[in-house]
Amino acid sequence: MPPGLLHVGRCLGQAGAAQAWHCPPGQGHSVRDAVRMPLRAGTLVDVQRCEDSATEGVGLILAANRDEFYSRPSKLADFWGNNNEILSGLDMEEGKEGGTWLGISTRGKLAALTNYLQPQLDQQARGRGELVTHFLTTDVDSLSYLKKVSVEGHLYNGFNLIAADLRWVCKRGMAVATSPGTFNALLETPWRKLCFGKQLFLEAVERSQALPKDMLIADLLDVLNNEEAQLPDPAIEDQGQEYVQPILSKYSAVCVRCPGYGTRTNTIILVDADGHVTFTERSMLDKDPSHWETSTHEFTLQS
Repeated sequence: MPPGLLHVGRCLGQAGAAQAWHCPPGQGHSVRDAVRMPLRAGTLVDVQRCEDSATEGVGLILAANRDEFYSRPSKLADFWGNNNEILSGLDMEEGKEGGTWLGISTRGKLAALTNYLQPQLDQQARGRGELVTHFLTTDVDSLSYLKKVSVEGHLYNGFNLIAADLRWVCKRGMAVATSPGTFNALLETPWRKLCFGKQLFLEAVERSQALPKDMLIADLLDVLNNEEAQLPDPAIEDQGQEYVQPILSKYSAVCVRCPGYGTRTNTIILVDADGHVTFTERSMLDKDPSHWETSTHEFTLQS
């Protein structure tokens, strides 16, 4: 496997499309569909990557939203696993316990997942959060893992999955590549809120060049909590169909704020060229959109 690469694939689950490996429903997946890109500055805004970071000394910038039902039980981000080497929140939904949407390990493994917006779900499908935890808890490299996922993707509803081996980034100092992004659609699907969020992200990073990292984190949290509706957007309406219509005006924003459902976790991850990780999570408490808690964890990747 070429070192220092972020690996992204696309996967159509049982009933719809997704972003980890790409094939029509019911058909096989091809490893040739894998997208491999040098990783220098990676960004997730509802899992979005951007190409251009002028922030000196920063190897990775990641900003992610978790949109979920407020009532779904979960744990706040903390260390877990053998020797407490994995940092992530955890899903505690019955039957899906232990899955996660985003995590990083002290060994430099990082994975992020979003669900693909589809009108109907297969209730018997496996929990998609296990795709992240399985990667973080094994010694398999990111490309080999996505090859495995390409065989098993049909067991899940549609998803977007990003996997990375960050220790190579710090050792090799890879250059910036391209800037694909995704919300709950295929990579680079031109949802208006995706384009808007990417622009806000780039502006925040540009402003932060001469500022401390806490200012960058604050600016990125502002990006993740932007509630401006980006309408009209036929792409969202076509993909979500009748499911999304009642909440369209709220769902079309970077930060989704609907009754009982919406953005309930913001995560910022910064990794510098020396492998120092700053993981900041802002989480909704007690199912109350006005009640939030922010925590920060810092550690250095194992060499």
